[in-house]
Amino acid sequence: MTSSDLARQILAASHLTGDFVLRSGRRATEYFDKYRFEGDPVLLDSIAQAMAPLVPEGTEVLAGLEMGGIPMATALGRHTGLPCAFVRKQAKSYGTCRLAEGVDIAGRRVLVVEDVVTSGGQIVLSTAELRDLGADVREALCVIDRQQGGAEALVAERVRLLSLLTADDLRTAA
Repeated sequence: MTSSDLARQILAASHLTGDFVLRSGRRATEYFDKYRFEGDPVLLDSIAQAMAPLVPEGTEVLAGLEMGGIPMATALGRHTGLPCAFVRKQAKSYGTCRLAEGVDIAGRRVLVVEDVVTSGGQIVLSTAELRDLGADVREALCVIDRQQGGAEALVAERVRLLSLLTADDLRTAA
């Protein structure tokens, strides 16, 4: 499947128009409902297969951010063979009381996996917390970069954003 074909499939499955408030607090007239492509097992698998070559050499752990990054990291792990950690927005107060569940991240090179990036705010927060836990985070990988400042915000935190598609790619595919 070509990148254009995949972009068209993602667009058809997830593109909504209307008035939306994003996690960043910004308002948008278009929205990519990631759960629509993450909830489709065939499309999710195609996305993960296309993302696998983007995983930087030397990556030891895929860290999926709650909530949308978790299915992406799991699907990507199937194609790369890399183990996964599942990163909460905040550590739970019961059980293990951990921020990152799954495989241990301390002392390992960790790739943060997210679905859609707008401002990069959650990646910035989670990266700081993962680094505090001993992870070596240099990159983040997403399905869609909305091209609204996320990559620039991450550079300031010494994180390079890699994306399968951009908002421009999806508009072009329309």
